[in-house]
Amino acid sequence: MRREASVLHLDLDAFFAAVEQRDKPSLRGRPVVVGGVGGRGVVATASYEARAYGARSAMPTAEARRRCPSGTAFLGGRFGAYRRTSDVVMALLRELSPLVEPVSIDEAYVDLAAGPGLDLSVDGVTALARGLKERIAAATGGVTGSVGIGSSKLMAKIASDLDKPDGLVVVPPGSELDVLHPLPVTRLGGVGPATAERLHQVGVKTVSDLARKSLPDLVALAGRAHGTGLYQLARAEDDRPVVAEREAKSVSQEETFERDLTDLSRLNRLIDAMATRVGTRLRASALSGRTVTLKLRRYDFTTITRSQTLPQPTDDARQVASIARRLLVEAGTGGGLRLLGVGVSGLSQYAQGDLFALDVEDAPPEEAAQAEPAAVAEEPAEPLPPAERRWWPGQDVVHDELGPGWVWGRGLGRVTVRFEGPLTAPGPVRTLAADDPALHPGDPPEWRTATMGA
Repeated sequence: MRREASVLHLDLDAFFAAVEQRDKPSLRGRPVVVGGVGGRGVVATASYEARAYGARSAMPTAEARRRCPSGTAFLGGRFGAYRRTSDVVMALLRELSPLVEPVSIDEAYVDLAAGPGLDLSVDGVTALARGLKERIAAATGGVTGSVGIGSSKLMAKIASDLDKPDGLVVVPPGSELDVLHPLPVTRLGGVGPATAERLHQVGVKTVSDLARKSLPDLVALAGRAHGTGLYQLARAEDDRPVVAEREAKSVSQEETFERDLTDLSRLNRLIDAMATRVGTRLRASALSGRTVTLKLRRYDFTTITRSQTLPQPTDDARQVASIARRLLVEAGTGGGLRLLGVGVSGLSQYAQGDLFALDVEDAPPEEAAQAEPAAVAEEPAEPLPPAERRWWPGQDVVHDELGPGWVWGRGLGRVTVRFEGPLTAPGPVRTLAADDPALHPGDPPEWRTATMGA
């Protein structure tokens, strides 16, 4: 391990919900849940106000609705707004060090030892972290983050979670075990519910309990690789470096349905669309992959995967779709599917041999029409959804006369909009016809003007 606390971990607090509360003044201080808003939706993030009622990430949205009081805002995600805010934060981290490893859109490690002229004493990194938190809040319009600093990734990650939200914890070198051992064993990465249950059965509830187990005991319990990892983590042994560029392991696309689907032709069309998006992302990254995977979640929540490995890598959406369709036939749709996903893994930098192959998505309209399967062309067109389905809760909109706002709710041919933004006071609510020609989808509101003028 390092001799100084020089690994920083930043975890933005309830990030999606925090961005929504920043951009929507009427939601500040109120419970907010972001995620799927349909009957099969899942919570992505709950604000701390909503967490007080038991709402949690990965919980079915229906369960969160039962737990949270009336007036809780249930919003669909606005990934563009989150990405823009994340980019601002990651740029601030790169001012500290060239070695920044984003783990997700709201989480990253920073190797402070690679930063120019930084004071790596405990007092020095504490002052640095305080300044970083202040700059993040100012540059993002009030979004906060919890910072942990330690002698390894393990300790930095543990530290950032000890005093949330808006926390700052530095673990001085030499005190790692004093911090680590009293914690529940579930705080260690890789200890999920199944592993935790096995450990509890042998009397292991804290990291200290785990440290008293021998390496052979843990290998017998969890397997060689996992058992060895647990043995090392219980002793704070972690020499993983901060890697600025994380290599992608797979590219995938999936969708959860509001109703269980059994119709093979409709599922095949969904596979085609997912494969097209996967192929586009592969080519944009100059990647190809050898393994095509189909993911299914059945009506009873059973999740299965089927895959096929190719002799050569591919980025061809048509080939991916063809394999995924065949895997679907083999897996079957009995009872109905609530989730479907298509992915490509085993990635490498690889150029397709057939440079003249024309993908349907790149073809001119007349060629695309010729390339579309005749069976699809003969199917009757699906009816257009009602006008209200154009809108979803939390969506940014703009009205020609009333200005910018966001969708509060929809139904019965109407849409309810609150007209406000990050620079305004809580705004008025208006209910409009869902097909009002003056109402249009909008862009995420601008919040930087407020921070620049502060």
